[in-house]
Parts: sequence; structure tokens; C-alpha cells
Amino acid sequence: MVFGGFTTTMYTSMNGYFVFGVTGCYIEGFFATLGGEIALWSLVVLAIERYVVVCKPMSNFRFGENHAIMGVAFSWVMALACAAPPLFGWSRYIPEGMQCSCGIDYYTLKPEINNESFVIYMFVVHFMIPLMVIFFCYGNLVCTVKEAAAQQQESATTQKAEKEVTRMVIIMVIAFLICWLPYASVAFYIFTNQGSDFGPIFMTIPAFFAKSSAIYNPVIYIVMNKQRRWLWIPPVKQVTWRGLVAQHGTELMTGSSRERRQNGKRHK
Repeated sequence: MVFGGFTTTMYTSMNGYFVFGVTGCYIEGFFATLGGEIALWSLVVLAIERYVVVCKPMSNFRFGENHAIMGVAFSWVMALACAAPPLFGWSRYIPEGMQCSCGIDYYTLKPEINNESFVIYMFVVHFMIPLMVIFFCYGNLVCTVKEAAAQQQESATTQKAEKEVTRMVIIMVIAFLICWLPYASVAFYIFTNQGSDFGPIFMTIPAFFAKSSAIYNPVIYIVMNKQRRWLWIPPVKQVTWRGLVAQHGTELMTGSSRERRQNGKRHK
């Protein structure tokens, strides 16, 4: 994203237009789309991981290193499933917005490259499905946390964990919507209103939010994860998919038993 997207866009912006030709447009568009989609699907994987850890839909299931690798691989596969087809003739990459960066062609129907079917595919598979998965996982997570907190009202640790988890869920969902809702809405509007007049800024600003998600999503995750806050560039082997919710989910489920043990020691 940095080398194939932002750096190229910065250089072309100084020239006032995209100067690298058709091939360069495809390369820049591919890397920019790939980076944005990896960020999107990483949020989906994190939501699923937190749902499984806290809500425990599968008993006795524990995340390990292999599951983390599978999550990363899944994010890349889904991102490639979105970014690669235009390279092989299903839709195409063209200059968009201020004409200094390239993206998927939402502007023309282009039946010879099946552009209409690709836009529908992107909107359903790479926006609606991730949105529904995130809402489902985080919705169930909040309900589980609140239920556990209600059963342990005397525990200050549990109440604090509930607030932290709820805050994390709200921020992550809002971040997802800020990243992708404007881009998906504007792109869908442009595609369904072919021939309408709109300025270059109309598409540039939503594209900026979507593509920059690759930068500020990790920042949000690091800031909200107390276990990783001090470790801005952690070694690969130390990175796990257990974040803030995994930590607080454990506190919620074990808080009352820990307090009972402490009370037992006092009585002794």
C-alpha cells in the first residue's frame, strides 16, 4: 500500500495527473485495492476471533499460531479475490477522482469486460458480507459481555472490562463504517447513475478514507490493546490474534471465581 499506492499517488499529484500510463495505472490500482481490502478483511478476521474467544460458540476451542496464520492467509486470499480480477479482464483499473490515482472502474458499464457484474460482486462480497459479519460478531460479543457483567455486579474488574470491551466495539465498528461506507455508497451511486455530473472531489475523498484505513486501523488496534501498546513493531512470533477482547473476555469469565478464592483466603 505504501510503496505501490501512497508513494505513487504523491508523485503523480505533484505532476497534476497520473503520469505512469495504463500499465502503471493497473499496478497502482492493484496495490492500492489490495492494501485496502487486506485492512477490511483483517477487521473481519479480528471480529470472528473475538467472537469465538469471548462467546465460545465452539466449546474447548483455543486459538493458536496456526489459526493466526490461517487468519492472515484468509485476509490475503479475499483481498486478492477483489484486486486481481481487473488484471485478467474482469473490470479494469482507471484514473479516478483527481486523476492522480487509480481504482476500480465504477464509472462505465463496459459490457465487454463484464464491469456491471464485477461491481455487484464487489458490493455484495467485499462490503455487505463483511459488514454483516462484523455486526453479528460484535453484537453477540457485547451481549455476552453485558450478561457476564450482570452476573458479577460486585466485581469492579468485571465492570471495567465490560466498559472497555463496549468502547472497543463501538470504535472498531465506527472505524469500519468511516473507512468503507462513504466509498461503497459513492461508488454505488456513480455506477447506478451513469452520466450524472459530479466533481473529482466527489470520489477522491471517499477513496482517501478507504485506502488510508490500512494506516489508521493498526494504530487503533495498538492503542486499544494494552498488551501491545508499548510494542509498536513486535516480532512476528509474538503477534497473536488475541487482543483486548481476549484479555477482558477472560477477566469477565474468571473474575468472580478469582474473587471467591481471595475471599476464602481472608476467611482463613
